[in-house]
Amino acid sequence: MDINGKKISIIGAVRSGVGAAKLAKKLGGLPFVSDLSEDEKIYAGIAALKAEGINFETGSHSDKVYDCELMVISPGVPSKSSVVQNALSKGIEVISELEFASWYCRGRIIAVTGTNGKTTTTSLCSYTLNNSGYKCYEAGNIGLAFSEIVLGVKENEYVALETSSFQLDHIKWFKPFISVIINITPDHLDRYDNKFENYVASKMNIVRNQDDLDFCIINCDDSRIPGLTNDKVNKICFSVNRRVQNGSFISDNQFQYSNDNNAEPICNADDLLIKGLHNKQNALAVLSAVKIVGCDNESIKKSFAYFPGVEHRLEFVRRLDSVEYINDSKATNVDSVWYALQSFKEPIYLILGGKDKGNDYSRIESLVKGNVKKIYAIGSSAGKIFEFFKNTVTTEIKSSLKDCVNSARSEAEPNSVVLLSPACASFDMFDNYEHRGKVFKQEVMSLN
Repeated sequence: MDINGKKISIIGAVRSGVGAAKLAKKLGGLPFVSDLSEDEKIYAGIAALKAEGINFETGSHSDKVYDCELMVISPGVPSKSSVVQNALSKGIEVISELEFASWYCRGRIIAVTGTNGKTTTTSLCSYTLNNSGYKCYEAGNIGLAFSEIVLGVKENEYVALETSSFQLDHIKWFKPFISVIINITPDHLDRYDNKFENYVASKMNIVRNQDDLDFCIINCDDSRIPGLTNDKVNKICFSVNRRVQNGSFISDNQFQYSNDNNAEPICNADDLLIKGLHNKQNALAVLSAVKIVGCDNESIKKSFAYFPGVEHRLEFVRRLDSVEYINDSKATNVDSVWYALQSFKEPIYLILGGKDKGNDYSRIESLVKGNVKKIYAIGSSAGKIFEFFKNTVTTEIKSSLKDCVNSARSEAEPNSVVLLSPACASFDMFDNYEHRGKVFKQEVMSLN
């Protein structure tokens, strides 16, 4: 779309909104950014807008936001917010930043969605492609906003995009070459009328515009992923439990890739540097994607053996007096915590809590009973966590991460794990999960 000279309203003055505004200006548009917030989390964004000479407002959405031909919304803006609903009622087209940036992408998009594992899968995909001689950027819900990098992407290059349900809610023509659906479990239900089916439908938007030249990679072990309503796209499977005709699977402890039932071994599954069953699933999804692109087996093998993982996802921080401290701040839902608890045989001192998203903690109750020595509950959900687990394991409400870390330092027994895996969003106490993870690591590193 040619937006030269057109007024573009952008809702949200953080990463995605600022990226969209800068992109709009480069393309000759007339961006105007509006954010309800006035607190510190938008200071960096406002500084960037000022540097670019882009008009903005904070603290409210004035009528000026409706003086536009297009509205671009950041992932943090709910579809049911008044600014979105008012725009729609006025006949203004509302799209996500993901959709907006995709209009100007000359390269091929590999879009990764799912409830858990998106960041690791996206990063491993980009890492493997780059190690195999292909140029691949990573963006979206990870690192830089898509709109920040899109104009630099050439026709023979790739973009690995981490795509959240929020980004997929307002797409129109978004069309990835490869879509990846890792898993779907209940999450963000507060944004979807507490209806899991609404959340699932949002995730499945990723395949809406794909055709017979495109591919959709699906976790065939996850019964909650519905059948594809788009019968044009080429469906590729991955499974840790069984052989698949087209896609990737584990057999005889080997990662294998099959094309029309002709399977070839790629590498030993235990050679994958990042541990845990969930990471084997993530690696299988990546294996299918990079084989579609054309990566050679030796490059894939080396990439899997050397990929270190991503920050804030089961990240080793420190070992002190035979106690390991693990930063899993990226675990913003109960299912992520389930995977984290499965990853350790040692006794766990677990830090849970933050902004609750309608969590059902029964999913991890048996694992907590078997693996966890104590829970430290923090944030606005601390009371709910305490009431749920108080009869299962010793549970104590703490006022800060600093208090949690200091208590764990004095209480954790040798050969145990202190695990920050909150199961909640961070916005009640922190700017985002990255901020939360960095604070945890700072507190851990200050211990003596």
